[in-house]
Amino acid sequence: MSTGTDPLAPLAELPGVPEAVAEVRKSVDRLYGHRVMRRRASEVTSEAALRGARASAALDGADWPLEEVRRRTDFGADAEARTVGAALRVSAEAGQLLSTWRHSPLQVLARLHLLAAGDADGTAGRPRRAGEGAEALFPLELKASAGPEAGSDAPSAPIADLPPAPGAEEVAARLDQLSTLLVARTEGAGAKAPALVVAAVVHGELLALRPFGSHNGVIARAAQRIVLIAEGLDPKAICPAEVGLAELGTDSYRRSLGGYLAGTPDGLAGWIDHCGRALRLGTRESTAVCEAMQRGMV
Repeated sequence: MSTGTDPLAPLAELPGVPEAVAEVRKSVDRLYGHRVMRRRASEVTSEAALRGARASAALDGADWPLEEVRRRTDFGADAEARTVGAALRVSAEAGQLLSTWRHSPLQVLARLHLLAAGDADGTAGRPRRAGEGAEALFPLELKASAGPEAGSDAPSAPIADLPPAPGAEEVAARLDQLSTLLVARTEGAGAKAPALVVAAVVHGELLALRPFGSHNGVIARAAQRIVLIAEGLDPKAICPAEVGLAELGTDSYRRSLGGYLAGTPDGLAGWIDHCGRALRLGTRESTAVCEAMQRGMV
């Protein structure tokens, strides 16, 4: 059994990170103290899952109105519908995978990809193999990779300068390292990094690795939510950070991810702060839901 200090603990001391952690804690505590949470917590959880899924799909280019997501039942008609359906399926099951996550995070990630990709995808539920690539993380990358439309002189959309996804061998090694680190946190003693820091690292690492052929963004954001539940910061899953990420915008998301990938102290701190700001915006969204419930509007 490990008794050493959590390797992620030093990240909590980077400039600006203690303040980000404290602000997130305050925001989450305020939401959990709302009087509606005493009577209708399960409804707030369900609404947060729906809104988080809608926002996660929007970040992948399927920006549907909330009411459209709420009323639709067919999510296989086209690419956008499939993206929304993937986000909904992953969001619905993420909170049920907590016990497995504690001892086998990789098994959970495989399950999330199977949910997102569906049985018809021959690569569903397993990481990329040698020679297999990963879909672009952001819609603008997809547009840029396709180039300008035929017959058009318009330039491709600008994209952030993100490095290519690592090869399958590096992905497998880094996933094993991440899994070992997460499992050790549940077994070891000593100083541990705050939940926000752990969630941000898991989120960033999965975006960096793009371990699956598709849906890596949806899976990374769902994994962040699972960490926040497992670490006790958001045990009822009522703080949809995906909503905050969408509100902050994909440009800011890409820039902050670039900082994480650079691995500098400023870059890492900036990424953690970005995840913290998104989480605070998610708590604001659920606070508005609670207020609407209190007024009898929901």
